[in-house]
Amino acid sequence: IPQRLVDGIMELYDNYKKAVVGSGKPGATEDFVAKVMATVCERVLMQVQQPFVFQSTHKLILEPYNYYLFGQRYIRGLVDFDKSRLGHAERFATIQEQLDRGENVVLLANHQTEADPAVFALLLEAQFPRLATDVIYVAGDRVVTDPVCVPFSMGRNLFCVHSKKHLDDVPELRADKAAMNRRTLKDMQAALNRGGQLLWIAPSGGRDRTISPENGETVPDAFDPAAVELMRALTTRAKPVGHLYPFAMYSYKVMPPPTSIEKTIGEQRVVNHAGVGISVGPELDVDSLLAAVPADDKAARQAALSSAAFDGVTTEYTALWHAVHAAPEDVAPEYTQPWKAEPARPLVDYL
Repeated sequence: IPQRLVDGIMELYDNYKKAVVGSGKPGATEDFVAKVMATVCERVLMQVQQPFVFQSTHKLILEPYNYYLFGQRYIRGLVDFDKSRLGHAERFATIQEQLDRGENVVLLANHQTEADPAVFALLLEAQFPRLATDVIYVAGDRVVTDPVCVPFSMGRNLFCVHSKKHLDDVPELRADKAAMNRRTLKDMQAALNRGGQLLWIAPSGGRDRTISPENGETVPDAFDPAAVELMRALTTRAKPVGHLYPFAMYSYKVMPPPTSIEKTIGEQRVVNHAGVGISVGPELDVDSLLAAVPADDKAARQAALSSAAFDGVTTEYTALWHAVHAAPEDVAPEYTQPWKAEPARPLVDYL
């Protein structure tokens, strides 16, 4: 086992213990931490000994080991549900209706931390359980190669791609990565042709790294117009109707990413107990957005659509950030806490 990995796990154990036990939440005991981290160590060790190889399309693994609940349990201990918020539940309801009709939905999201898939599911599971489990994430290199990430990724539906940021990390693998990207695009188009697909993609190509001078936290990074255009093209070519939505995620404090993009595996992981949030903006009216842009100006059309998507995300993100940090009486009514419809269970109940 690489010493760097051992040191990283030991540091993560200490950070996780401090965050969870320090939260003072019911069931946030050292016993809970020990059992959760024991499963993390076990699954990471299995990955080191016998690496799991992801194909272009990956379906979440629930048997013989439930990797979905494994990931949910770990992140649940870090989420302050009293401060967390779900924005615009009515739009999530519309998305579920569209999926039920066999239509496709793509969430054009900012991406803050490795915890994002679990945050997405934890905040939706009470009111929209199918959205929580059925979403397919467009996943990059690190989450399918880093031995600490892999067990968590095994519990999510994925379309695996290699982002531009990492395509040339190992020059001799560039051709293989490009070939896998082509296979993934073929799989994505086939899935969209079947209909009823919910996709989550971060058009920035990775986690947010732009730091806000106001609070020292990251804010959404600019979108790659080509990535947004790809989603438009795929949904347009598909037989069922497709919908594009700006989607904001706030999870920075739970697991702040490194300040720079690291090409080596084994990054330092800092975790905290904190509020999180997700919110979906109004659906993009693609035809209206592109109506005034010359049909033969490909770059301008891509820029217009990408700009509209990014503006939608930043608008939602700003409002979501304030909802998570505001006093309860100052939170706008569209930012809700559906998980409070049922009495909170102590963390030990999820072991």
